[in-house]
Amino acid sequence: MKVIINISRVLVGTLFIFSGLVKANDPMGLSYKMQEFFEIWNEGLARSSFFLNNILINLFQFLHDHSLPLSVIMIAFEIIAGVALLLGWRMKLFSWLLLLLIVFFTFLTGYAFLSGKFKNCGCFGDCLPITPLTSFLKDVVLTILIFFLFYHRKKIKPLFSNKPGNLFMLTTTILSFGIQWYALNYLPVKDCLPFKVGNNIKEQMKIPPGALPDSFAIRFVYEKGGKPFEFSPTDLPADLGTYTFKERVDKLIRKGNAEAPVKGFSLSGVSNEDSTNIVLAEPYCLLLFDENFSTPVAAWKDDFSKIYLEAKKKNVPVYIITTSPDEALVKLAPTSFHTIPVFKCDYTVIRTAARTNPTLYLLKEGTIVGKWSYKRMSDAFSDLNKIPVLPAQTNDMVAPDSSHIKDSTNH
Repeated sequence: MKVIINISRVLVGTLFIFSGLVKANDPMGLSYKMQEFFEIWNEGLARSSFFLNNILINLFQFLHDHSLPLSVIMIAFEIIAGVALLLGWRMKLFSWLLLLLIVFFTFLTGYAFLSGKFKNCGCFGDCLPITPLTSFLKDVVLTILIFFLFYHRKKIKPLFSNKPGNLFMLTTTILSFGIQWYALNYLPVKDCLPFKVGNNIKEQMKIPPGALPDSFAIRFVYEKGGKPFEFSPTDLPADLGTYTFKERVDKLIRKGNAEAPVKGFSLSGVSNEDSTNIVLAEPYCLLLFDENFSTPVAAWKDDFSKIYLEAKKKNVPVYIITTSPDEALVKLAPTSFHTIPVFKCDYTVIRTAARTNPTLYLLKEGTIVGKWSYKRMSDAFSDLNKIPVLPAQTNDMVAPDSSHIKDSTNH
């Protein structure tokens, strides 16, 4: 029995640590996934007549608004709990916490699978996407193992005495939060998103070769004697003239995977004219992704000023991408950036492209050759130095549909 307990302990502890570390690489990603859950639940509650509707809607909205700290705490706890289980540290407490956590996880993954509303539950982040079914089955197995460990918790003895065990757990706690702090301030260490360095954005907007499209079956709905009847085009009845045609429906019979890694990347300005191709065709250009200017301009103004001046010397165009162009113009009006063209883009795209707000990109004909958090924006200076001076652009060469205050060119 002792061998089985130890094997179960190592399996569960290792998986929890691995799962936590993968998500700690990108806590913002888990935060967005949590928001997706809360939004779907609130949409369902808004349509129902459940007597606790208002309370639950307010609760989920609160959790939605605080999803990032919730994400950070949950990831840290996952790592800490896994290490505690391996060490046998304070098992009376952590056996209960692990049990509660896995029940919660199993509920989430079960909902993700049964609802059919999620393609990836976020259990291993974007680096290891798995289907909701796989994730749910994984949590079912973990639930069985944790129940087993919970039942035998008194047989699990600590590997170390109090002082070394406490020191090890303190170190684990610091590291579990420290890794996330780094990712939130300086971008994930391992970039697993479609906007990673080396990817060409235009190519990422294409459906991958060999992808299967959705498969639909055509059905014709008729009525006869007050009853509806459904037929396929090859299975129409001989007395079709006695039926009354109602409608044609296309039924999904097989869900395909024909989706581009990057969806919705469209840059437009005041007239909503699409300028995406113009921007992605530039020999070189800088894109500053800033979703909503929640980070004060003063926090990145000095570093960006140096980058902007160097870009102008090299005739490298600079663009600002945001969900709030009007807000951008107000925030940038008192700065030297007020002439930079501003484009609006879908918030989901910006959140995928910019895990820090803002994030700076250097593109070469649409290929991402550099990517920096606003706290490391000065590192882009060395990359700009390597670029030769480009031919000066005329006004008609600049993306025509950008929002700006005074003039439409950087140069």
